[in-house]
Amino acid sequence: MQIRNSPARYGWLAIVVHWVVAVAVLGLFALGFWMVDLTYYDDWYRRAPDIHRSIGVLLFALMLLRLLWRFLTRTPDPVATHKRWETLSAHAAHGLLYILVFVALVSGYLISTADGSSVSVFGWFEVPSLTGRVQGLEDTAGLVHYWSTWALMGLVAVHAAGALKHHFVDRDETLRRMLSPARKDK
Repeated sequence: MQIRNSPARYGWLAIVVHWVVAVAVLGLFALGFWMVDLTYYDDWYRRAPDIHRSIGVLLFALMLLRLLWRFLTRTPDPVATHKRWETLSAHAAHGLLYILVFVALVSGYLISTADGSSVSVFGWFEVPSLTGRVQGLEDTAGLVHYWSTWALMGLVAVHAAGALKHHFVDRDETLRRMLSPARKDK
C-alpha cells in the first residue's frame, strides 16, 4: 500500500481521510438533528452541543489537511469508461461537497462564538472567537448552518447513489478505488 494516490487509485491517506470525514459529517448531522429537541433538563442538553462543536472544530482541521493533501498529490485519472458528463459532474459535486462542508463548519463556529465566547474542544484546547460579540450573528449563521447542512446531506445522498450506481450497475472501479489503496510499484 502506498500513501500517495496513483494514476489509477487513491492512496491510503486519501481513503482514510475520506471515510473519517464521511462518518464525521453524517454523525454531526445526526447529532445536530437530535440535539435541537433536547430540553433544558435533559442530561444531554449541554453535553451534546459540546461534542458537536468539538468534533466540528476537529473536522475543520481535518478538512484543511484534506485540501492541502489534494493539492500535494494527484487525483487518480477518471475511470476510462466514464462519459465526459459523468467526469464533469463528479468534479462539480466534489467541489460543492468541499464548499458545503466548509460553509457548515464556519457557520457552526460563528453560531457558537457570536457572543464572544470561545469553543472548547473536549477540554484539550480552546478556539477563541474571531468576531467578538456581534448582534444577530447567531441567527444569521444559524440559518446558513441549517440550510448548508441540509444541502450537504442531499449532495451526500447523490454522491453515495452515484458511487453505488457505478459499483452495481456499471460494475466499474469507481467505488473500489476508494475502498482499496494503490499498491507501491515494484
